[in-house]
Amino acid sequence: MNPSSLVQHFPALDRVGVCQSAFIKRVPGIDVAHDKEEALRRLESVHQQIREQLGLSALPLATAEQVHGNKIAVIDSALSHDQTFAGCDGFVTNQRGIVLGVHVADCCAVYIVDPRTPAIGLVHSGRKGTELEIAALAIDRMRMQFGSDPATLVVQLSPCIRPPHYEVDFATRIIEQGRGRGVQQIHDSGACTACDLSAFYSYRAEKGRTGRMLALLALR
Repeated sequence: MNPSSLVQHFPALDRVGVCQSAFIKRVPGIDVAHDKEEALRRLESVHQQIREQLGLSALPLATAEQVHGNKIAVIDSALSHDQTFAGCDGFVTNQRGIVLGVHVADCCAVYIVDPRTPAIGLVHSGRKGTELEIAALAIDRMRMQFGSDPATLVVQLSPCIRPPHYEVDFATRIIEQGRGRGVQQIHDSGACTACDLSAFYSYRAEKGRTGRMLALLALR
């Protein structure tokens, strides 16, 4: 298995130059037909190997508990070790030396990059999070906390489930919310997780017993 083949990069984020991003896809050969905790345990070593390959393994990893809410953690000081933020579904930070991480399996990981400040945000936005406008709230938080101008932000949507495999097109709603906040550069991968189980995990298609993709974002 070539770890690099499991990583999706987004040209729009690569072009910005101030951040490093990755989306770790399905890992073949690992039985993940278990609950989330066990599936993540089985994927941990491969995810760590890929972080090493990307040069991110020495940095503390911030992950969210992901409760399908809209609480956003502000990380405005350095982390000394890996940390999971309870009750949160995303983060914003202006700190270098931290990797933001969000796990998804049908929900959308929304990458938000402010190339001027610079600052970054990463949120988990599924059906409920989208209804609660978590991506828009993250943009608001970056503006209030770091002085980010929405007009200069670059937003990227990860692969996620889409109609007809799901009854709600929350990717379209996330884009609408970003536009409503004044974001001009919004990019959507366009990929449907339930359409390609060789590349992605899908909670809906695999009836809840599946793994998780890992979205990663860090300031250079």
